[in-house]
Formats: sequence, C-alpha cells, structure tokens
Amino acid sequence: MDVPEPSQSPMVTIGRILKPFGVRGEVRIESLSDVPGRFEGLQSVTLVLPDGGTMETMVTSVRQINQGVILGVSAFSTPETAALYRGAWIKIPVNHNLPRDNDTFYQFELIGLRVEDLEGQHLGTLEEVLEYPQHHVLVIRNEDREILVPASRRTIAMVDIPHKVLRLTSREWWDATYAL
Repeated sequence: MDVPEPSQSPMVTIGRILKPFGVRGEVRIESLSDVPGRFEGLQSVTLVLPDGGTMETMVTSVRQINQGVILGVSAFSTPETAALYRGAWIKIPVNHNLPRDNDTFYQFELIGLRVEDLEGQHLGTLEEVLEYPQHHVLVIRNEDREILVPASRRTIAMVDIPHKVLRLTSREWWDATYAL
C-alpha cells in the first residue's frame, strides 16, 4: 500500500491513540477536535510518537462507538503492533479555510502567539489553552513565570494571526495583583 509523502504544511492535533481495539489492529482514540465528523473522510494522518518520532499512514476505517472513535490505519494490522503506538498524537495538515464566525479563532491558531499587554510590552508566549466548563484559560509563559488569563472579550484586546500577536486589555481585567 502506498504511504503518502510527509506533509510540509503546519499540523494540528486532532486526537490521541488510547489503546488497541479488536484483532485487526484498529485503535480507540480520544478525539481532541470540536469539529463534528472530523475523522470521517480522512485519507491519511501523521502519528507523532511519545519519543518524538513521526509516521504518516493511510486511514483504512473510521467508526463511532459509544461516544468514541475507532480508527484503522494501514500501519497497524495486529493489536500487538497497535499497542506500540499507545499515546501517539494524531495530526493532520491545517486547513486554513475552516468555517468560523467573526472574532473567533481555533486553539491551534493561538498556540505560539507572542502575548503583549495593552502598551505592547512582551509578556510571554501563549503555550496552552485550558478548557473549563465556565470558560477557556490562556496559559502564557515566559522565562520568569506563568500567567493564566481567562479567554474573554474583556481580557483580549486584539488577535493578529498574520503577525503572530495577541494583545491583552488593561491589567485590571486579568492581573490578580491589580485586584489586591
């Protein structure tokens, strides 16, 4: 079976392999995508192994079971082989034409942005987005500290994806030292 050439475009993580499923080398995955039907229609995926290695493989089957996804790929034909990839991240090339509302962004677009305060002072890099029932929290890290900022229109003044910058509003909305 032909394996596609490794993709050179930016990648987005859509899932993680949890464990083998069945006797044909299929795997149960944890979906990290909020796009309905994300796995249906996939032709190939890139697996990023826990040790950092990558492998591109063809998707052979996708099915939904009990709020989960079972994925078959050409790289696995036995449960023993599939078990070697437990914990691998499933990535696909970024599709820049995703549907969106105005002033909304996908998490993968925000990760890695330079974060500045309202005056343009560098605060760090947005490294993670934590999801909580009430709201999302931006995790901004620099060499000295970690800053947690609720993701809301009150705390984010501007997002400039082409220039890779996220500017926060006045510190009174996101800096706890201003509340003391």
